[in-house]
Amino acid sequence: MALRHLRRTLTTTATTTTNKLPILHTTTTSSSDDVTLQLLSWGRGSSGQLGTGNEHSQIYPSPISTLFVPHNSYTTSPPSTCQNDGGLMEISVVCGLFHSGAVVDGRLWIWGKGDGGRLGFGDEETVFRPRVNENVGKGGVRRVALGGLHSVAVDSLGDVYSWGYGGFGALGHKVYTRELSPKRVEGSWECRIIEIATSGTHTAAITEAGQLYTWGRDEGEGRLGLGPSRGLNEVGGLSIPTKVKALEVPVVSVACGGFFTTVITNDGKLWSWGANSNNELGRGNRVGGWKPQPIPSLEGVRIVQIASGGYHSLALTDDGRVLSWGYGGHGQLGHFSTQNQAVPTVIESLASEKVVYIACGGSSSAAVTDTGKLYMWGNAKDGQLGVPGVPEIQPFPIEVKFLRDDDGLGSHNVLSVAIGASHALCLVSR
Repeated sequence: MALRHLRRTLTTTATTTTNKLPILHTTTTSSSDDVTLQLLSWGRGSSGQLGTGNEHSQIYPSPISTLFVPHNSYTTSPPSTCQNDGGLMEISVVCGLFHSGAVVDGRLWIWGKGDGGRLGFGDEETVFRPRVNENVGKGGVRRVALGGLHSVAVDSLGDVYSWGYGGFGALGHKVYTRELSPKRVEGSWECRIIEIATSGTHTAAITEAGQLYTWGRDEGEGRLGLGPSRGLNEVGGLSIPTKVKALEVPVVSVACGGFFTTVITNDGKLWSWGANSNNELGRGNRVGGWKPQPIPSLEGVRIVQIASGGYHSLALTDDGRVLSWGYGGHGQLGHFSTQNQAVPTVIESLASEKVVYIACGGSSSAAVTDTGKLYMWGNAKDGQLGVPGVPEIQPFPIEVKFLRDDDGLGSHNVLSVAIGASHALCLVSR
């Protein structure tokens, strides 16, 4: 009798707790196999980017919304997995400079700082809780990428939409003005776009045939990969999506760093180009340039995911190892130092774990293991690592220990993570 009462109390507590949060998705029919997912945020919240309803910062990861989904009905695959042949509901989380987003079953939820129109609601108002943007695409959103002052999305038909500040051609609309609402990008590609990435001011898109198109800021260091005869130009930027012809093989995934670009080709190799003054290209030197080249030290290594911050990158191998390189001044490389790393190097403190997901912020990094643990390292100045008491420079991975609220939902099994300049999000199953 006492045990039955305890179970009833825990169930009631869990339902009450989760119902206090905004519900981003719920099942049409209830089942004992239903899974409760939660979206958590932490770090700097002064622009509403945490989605908590206020401008407060969060030291610990804190739940901001709930999803109720049937067991085995969803996927949170890394960006390198472009196809979803199983018909599963896709869920992803993303962070921009001061705004955040989540794609849930084709619906784009977005919130945070609104100036420049980066939220796409037709105005520049800040949004403090996740809010659906119904203006993107016709067949539901598949991918979204958030930059500094702009946003980009791909719908299920393979069309690209962008909105926000258009300086340096960041929106790809052949003009340099801002857009307060999502507007379709008129690219010259002949087939659907399946993947996108963006940074502060440049964007890359992959077609289903593996061709790469880029646009936005360039300014001579070559981050667009287009060479000297790249076409129509304004000072420092290109507002027309243009094919990267120098890539010799099809690509499946792309990451845009601050001033450089990296792709995974269909044979699992990494190619990079752009600025290299901080070893961003991983070539063992500081010679940059516009021409895409494979990273020589990774011969024989198969890469399945790539993530880039302002001046550094992480790569995930097919056997679950994490490599890092580039600028290390905030400890974001995870090698117990603040030194730069000229070539991709295994993060030894994660060697005993099998990592399944990686993410980079401006100067922070994260990894999710196959057992649902979250590790973070790098810049901790604004609490974006979710671990109270760490120094502002955290030079090695540390596990994020979630608050164990007595809500009856059990432990936090992390599925994916995203990092902005000073905040972070993660999706967990309970």
